Amino acid sequence: MYGMVNKAVEDMVVTHHGEAVWEQIKAMAGVDVDVFMSNENYTDDITYKLVDAASEVLKMPTEQILVGFGEHWVLHTGAEGYGGLMKAAGKTLPEFMRNLPDFHSRVTLIFPKLQPPHFECTDITERSLKLHYYSHRKGLAPFVVGLMQGLGKNFNTPAVARQVADKEQGGDHDVFEVAWNPKPA
Repeated sequence: MYGMVNKAVEDMVVTHHGEAVWEQIKAMAGVDVDVFMSNENYTDDITYKLVDAASEVLKMPTEQILVGFGEHWVLHTGAEGYGGLMKAAGKTLPEFMRNLPDFHSRVTLIFPKLQPPHFECTDITERSLKLHYYSHRKGLAPFVVGLMQGLGKNFNTPAVARQVADKEQGGDHDVFEVAWNPKPA
């Protein structure tokens, strides 16, 4: 993964828990990188170790860390790093979601070594869709849930994502039902 991913993990932790906690997480993860370079490629293993260590240090389930990171990615990292691309992808959440499959194609122009996931939207209605998530990386479904929640906040359109198919349970990809402006239960 590119360094901007690890920098975003650092930013999320430091923003909510402080620099000392970040240093504790890095030490527990065995990561001795002082500064992650945004455009430099790092092994995925570093990111996974940082997330696992954050879970241990913060005493939070890994899934909760990843959901929070997904929201943080959209609201902070994405807004800062991809602001123009995000705005060009849609003015509303439904428009952005319809354009999401092409978003990473544009991002690879900025980061040519990027190995992005692939998204596909089906069963599109006025208030929902099914989001198909294809990735060679394991365990990131909670991150996708956080991304959807962050996009909902970004567009002032509350969004809920519920995983309905799980690659880790035998499927060839993950599938999420994403609904916006959901009716209260």
